[in-house]
Amino acid sequence: MKATAAARQILTGLHALMATRLSAQEKLDRTVELVGEALDSEVCSIYLLRSGMLELFATRGLNQSAVHVTRMTVGEGLTGTLVANGETLNLAQAKAHPDFQYRPETGEEKFSSFAGVPIVYRERAVGALNVQHVDPRRYEDVEIEALQTTAMVLSELIVNAELIDERSADEAAPERSGPAQLAGLALVKGLASGTAVYHQPRITIDKVVAEDTEFERQRVYRAFERMREQIDQMGQQAEFGAGGETDEVLAAYKAFAYDEGWSRRINEAIDAGLTAEAAIERVQQRTRMRMREIDDPLLADRMHDLEDLSNRLLRIVAGQMGTAATTGLKNDTILIARNLGPAELLEYDRRRLKGVILEEGSLTSHVVIVARAMGIPVLGRVRGLRGMIGEGDHVLLDADAGIAHVRAQPSIVEAFEARFAKSKERRAAYAELRDVEPFTRCGTRIQVMMNAGLRDDLTTLSLVGADGIGLFRTEFQFLVAATLPGREKQTRFYKDVLDAAGDKPVVFRTVDIGGDKAVPYVSSDSGLQDENPAMGWRALRLALEREGLFKAQARALIEASAGRTLRVMFPMVSEPWEFDAARKVFEEQREFLRKHKRIRPPEEIQYGAMIEVPSLVEVLDMLVPKVSFLSVGTNDLTQFLFAADRANPKLAARYDWLSPSILRFLKRIVDATTGHQVTLGLCGEMGGRRLEALALLGLGYRRLSITPVSVGPIKELIRQIDLAEIGAFMAQLIAQPPADTRAAITQWAQERGIETD
Repeated sequence: MKATAAARQILTGLHALMATRLSAQEKLDRTVELVGEALDSEVCSIYLLRSGMLELFATRGLNQSAVHVTRMTVGEGLTGTLVANGETLNLAQAKAHPDFQYRPETGEEKFSSFAGVPIVYRERAVGALNVQHVDPRRYEDVEIEALQTTAMVLSELIVNAELIDERSADEAAPERSGPAQLAGLALVKGLASGTAVYHQPRITIDKVVAEDTEFERQRVYRAFERMREQIDQMGQQAEFGAGGETDEVLAAYKAFAYDEGWSRRINEAIDAGLTAEAAIERVQQRTRMRMREIDDPLLADRMHDLEDLSNRLLRIVAGQMGTAATTGLKNDTILIARNLGPAELLEYDRRRLKGVILEEGSLTSHVVIVARAMGIPVLGRVRGLRGMIGEGDHVLLDADAGIAHVRAQPSIVEAFEARFAKSKERRAAYAELRDVEPFTRCGTRIQVMMNAGLRDDLTTLSLVGADGIGLFRTEFQFLVAATLPGREKQTRFYKDVLDAAGDKPVVFRTVDIGGDKAVPYVSSDSGLQDENPAMGWRALRLALEREGLFKAQARALIEASAGRTLRVMFPMVSEPWEFDAARKVFEEQREFLRKHKRIRPPEEIQYGAMIEVPSLVEVLDMLVPKVSFLSVGTNDLTQFLFAADRANPKLAARYDWLSPSILRFLKRIVDATTGHQVTLGLCGEMGGRRLEALALLGLGYRRLSITPVSVGPIKELIRQIDLAEIGAFMAQLIAQPPADTRAAITQWAQERGIETD
């Protein structure tokens, strides 16, 4: 029997059952008979949670004496396993499954095959609907779909019959009712406390059975039309058409959005008697089940695309398209999401948004780059978020340790608050250093600048007392936009940055997009996907190829700097000729504007390059005479030196910034620039850590550009240091490295009362 016909037969019977005055037990007894007959099943059983235990409530085919006698914990046996995981089981040989447990009182020893689906109430599995057969066989997809449809309706019947209540639902997910600790990858370090708020609150389907099938069908048709319009607008907003991966992604989205098979399956579910929301959810359940069976990563990604579109369609049909940013945050908030885009993060009120927890995320993702600039702690790659955190739960986010405490016990809260208070005290002490110039004990002035990339960062410049902006990431403007920012818009933005900085210097890094910072409107002409994005077609390589993009940015920076000094730095320079080519673009634009625009030119243009690619160090003697300044980017430089992707969690903590190889390489750069009229700085994350900064000062670095939150701690550190003393120690250390250089530097600092945490 086809799934639609079977589901329709079951739904018709269940709808009639709900209207009767039969007892709850009688309704369940009738349900298992109804399902068993519709699916031609020898056994059909319903298990529900009672007092935290799964209890056999009704059965057709097993011993009736086992009803209300057979009980098991969540996670015990096949039924307990599928409830614990919230996943469907489909087994030809049930006894071969490692979680199989035989219950003699049920008389189920003669049955071989087993299929079961969870009964879900408000996103929590509160029971199971199982079928069994004597013959060993896997159940067909149409049979599983019929079971899933039935389970959806059963959840409504069970609630209406008052067989479960809110307490029973909590017992279904005990992890949501008691203290829990979640582990993940620290993407942006820091401490935060707040109320859990979901970025896209999941749609709660309260009504499953349709009263008017044609009305539900029309609702879905209208939702499909609106969703397809949105997908089409994505293509119009961005400059697709250059070929490559972005066109392929959009094509895949369109293929799913216009897929007749997908819409047909939803219509079949509506034909079976489901509401539009329930029909979409049932088809989505089938998609999730298929995703778990897919080994091909590319195919799995495409199934994730379909999952995203299903969520979009569900929100449209339910009339709930907004995110939590739309309604506004009411309290201090820890935002929960599968993933986020940088533009989505910027929509939130910074006064209320204290931290972010993601199911996915990587160290180099766009949202992490923006969050770091905003000073918002982020914990990523946390599995099972929805099962562990409920909307409104109190969360203590310790991104320093890579954990989050949910509904924490009083002792944990007390310890966290003590750390939090100490952190606030230290920040207050650092704030008092805002107007204090960072001189060492020996009287040397160290330049402490800050990294920036957002308009709001400019207010931070005066608050933290940085000497200027040593790295302004111009790509942020490109990453948060759906289309290529126009030259006029760029000019206004850069002028605002310079106006806000006043007499403090700003170093603009030209756009660093492509590779691992992909944007939808720019792709490689080759159409080939980078196997190693961080080492691929990105930054200056892409800019020199995309001449129109680079010229527009050059002209915008020059126009914005009229009458001032423009400091511009090129990223990922590998050889001197690349610097020459980039400088030529700027000089040509300056000459063009002088001849045709008659604008006031910049008083001076100072050119610099980032040292991120190791090959550049081998030819610094050729580059140094051409530049005004150089800045070491330790993030990329480290991963290139060690051939270790910093986004890979297995490698992220394996290679130390204080290893002899890094320290010696950094000292080589200092030596290569000493005696030349060039300013050497460092703008990587390494410079914002106190112990690492101590080592850098000992190696000869006198200019650091770091995150705003690190300015105060580094200024305090500088005032404790004698450069001759730390310089002599570091020279000896890199000449004869100990077994643990980090431990050696830490011990040296502790012996002199220098705090390095």
